[in-house]
Amino acid sequence: MNERRIHQIFQISVLLKGAHALVECIGGLVLAFVSTSAITRLVNALTQEELIEDPNDFVAAQLLSLAQNFTVSTQRFYAFYLLSHGVIKVFLVIGLLRNKLWAYPVSLVVLGLFIVYQLYRFSYTHGFGLIVLTVFDVFVMGLIWREYRLVRRHLTSR
Repeated sequence: MNERRIHQIFQISVLLKGAHALVECIGGLVLAFVSTSAITRLVNALTQEELIEDPNDFVAAQLLSLAQNFTVSTQRFYAFYLLSHGVIKVFLVIGLLRNKLWAYPVSLVVLGLFIVYQLYRFSYTHGFGLIVLTVFDVFVMGLIWREYRLVRRHLTSR
């Protein structure tokens, strides 16, 4: 695969990370400003019809159970978690897209830490989404490393 194509894949991957970061920021803000009772009412409204139709619907029952057991401290944790992750990633994405040399190694370290945390969380939750996110993060780390080497080589050859 040629350098230009790999660079395009890098840019698309970083943009996807940026979009994910914005979603995290929005989710964190929503959790910070919406009450737990409002969340429970929303989940009730979304699952009520499905549970009437099929009282054993696994997804609807799990969502309802999660909402009913969603405490204020849990809500605050997730609001902080999502917002802090999102802000950090947005900052790094901007640095990477502007070819800031510091952003490459910092991104590698931060993504590495996120991967460690995701694997730790996976050991408790066994959530498939965490594995998908981790695989994508490893892929993006490979692209960042490759791009970093190219940018450094380009800067030293001037």
